[in-house]
Amino acid sequence: MSATKTAAPATDTKPLKDGPAEWKIKGVEPEINKLFKLQIKHEASDLHLQTNKPAMLRVRGAIRELSMPPLTEEQLWAMFYEVMDDRNKRIFEEEGGADFAHIVSDGGSDWRFRVNLFKQLGLPGMVARKVEQTIPPFEKLFLPPVMEELCKYDQGMVLLAGVTGSGKSTTIASMLDWINKQYRKHILTIEDPIEFIYTPDKCLINQREIGMDVKDFSIAMKHAVREDPDIILVGELRDMETFETAIHAAETGHLVFGTIHASSAPGTIQRILDLFPQSMHSAIRASMAMNMKAIVGQKLLKTIVDQPSRVPIVEIMRFNPTVRKLILEASDEKLSAAIRLGKDEGMQLFNDSLYSFVDRELVSRQAAFEISPNVEELKMMIKGIDVKGPAIL
Repeated sequence: MSATKTAAPATDTKPLKDGPAEWKIKGVEPEINKLFKLQIKHEASDLHLQTNKPAMLRVRGAIRELSMPPLTEEQLWAMFYEVMDDRNKRIFEEEGGADFAHIVSDGGSDWRFRVNLFKQLGLPGMVARKVEQTIPPFEKLFLPPVMEELCKYDQGMVLLAGVTGSGKSTTIASMLDWINKQYRKHILTIEDPIEFIYTPDKCLINQREIGMDVKDFSIAMKHAVREDPDIILVGELRDMETFETAIHAAETGHLVFGTIHASSAPGTIQRILDLFPQSMHSAIRASMAMNMKAIVGQKLLKTIVDQPSRVPIVEIMRFNPTVRKLILEASDEKLSAAIRLGKDEGMQLFNDSLYSFVDRELVSRQAAFEISPNVEELKMMIKGIDVKGPAIL
């Protein structure tokens, strides 16, 4: 898909118009829905609510205030409790935060939001991410072609690694939707909360939400292997028990997709090991070497064009014999060099992805330098100097 080239707008700090009138309208629906509808109208990715501040939207990567009065603590508590069910009220009161999906009808369509409620300095706050209504294909997301190959495994594990807001969920949704259009299989998703709603094409699809359909991830995973899935999505690998059950599902002939909070593809190995006691690390390394098929690290970067407004900076580590050997030997420091040598298999480092977008004039050099893990190497690549990494002994 071609990009529309324009100069990027400077960060605009002016309040967004039409806030007060719309937000004061009274009706039967939850009061907070007026703010969600403004988020839809302004095509904002996120809505931020903070006590004694106007509502704020993230538009094209920049935080903008709505032109409206500050929201009081009482107003926020009233809004939040109006949209929480009993379970989320209990979680919020016990843990100081809650995650759930919220649906808003607007313009004849239903829009989903991933909501996080929290306390800061004892006061209520919220961040809500708008979930796109349609699942975009790889090319519209500007993902590398090898992503298609990562959907073709019959069994094993494929992980998406990145921080919150790095686009992991959208990338995995695109992968599952590709499978949905290609194969006659059973896809089972376990999410907290459910974000994308899949429309079955060739696949049978079941989606389970933590809290609404099942108590927690570990119980859902124990049930999953009895539900005859070919493909399992585990929304987040956040603890030892969930990862153990997921990798066991991969061992027993299922293809398991999952997300994990890690800064890079090689760094994901240590992130997984951190879930386990030291005494289990050798066994977990062996299990990963045998069952992991690929780890994709992802970040989002603002562009200098109108469309797309942001692109995924992607690092891909496929588990070829070299990568498996290094993981078994605990030589994680050599994994980046192995990725560099695996370009013929579709592997790439973050700098390879950054260079591609700079070369296509989709992102600025300065923006690329700011998130590059090796700025000098990226500068050499832009100058056309061949970069050779350390040898793998």
